Amino acid sequence: MDSNTLTQTVIWTIISFVSGSLMLAYWLGRALTKTDARSIGDGNPGAANVMKAGGAKIGLIAMLLDAFKGAIPVSIAKYVIGLSGVPLIIVALAPIFGHAYSPFLRGRGGKAVAVSFGVWTALTLWEAPTFGGILLGVWFSVVARSGWAVLLTLLCLMSYYLITRPDPVLLTVLAVNAALLVWKYRADFQHAPGFRPWILERLRG
Repeated sequence: MDSNTLTQTVIWTIISFVSGSLMLAYWLGRALTKTDARSIGDGNPGAANVMKAGGAKIGLIAMLLDAFKGAIPVSIAKYVIGLSGVPLIIVALAPIFGHAYSPFLRGRGGKAVAVSFGVWTALTLWEAPTFGGILLGVWFSVVARSGWAVLLTLLCLMSYYLITRPDPVLLTVLAVNAALLVWKYRADFQHAPGFRPWILERLRG
């Protein structure tokens, strides 16, 4: 790695981490609903609980904000600065960890699902977000625990890229991203995934 690449990697890692650490969904929820998202549902300060507090419109804006803060810096680093390989891996993971361990919330950030979608939009444009979104919707409709739905989605994406495009950058980012999400959802993995009621009814029928 030459000195210019190293400098750009450090600069864009810092920018990406700070961007990810901005708890935009959480702050939006507090401003518009006067409610702390951490007091709702699973206590996560991310877009899902903002949606529970403020409804679909506010929740959608919150999700987009969390996605953009991952997509924008990684897109600039990849397409404008031209980072690739290990530097791109580091920069791509920075906003995810920034959100998950935001210094603005004393290291107690969110689960980083929306910001991960933003990062994957920057890395693969429509591909991973589209497939990931469809898979996540399917698994959420089948299994009862969110953590299991996220894990199954990530395993499917990993299988897809291993078969179709075993790019070391994508696979490394995906592996670390998956490990972080599994850690964030660790409470769910103390229980079986379970099935949604409609699945149970079909099985009984």
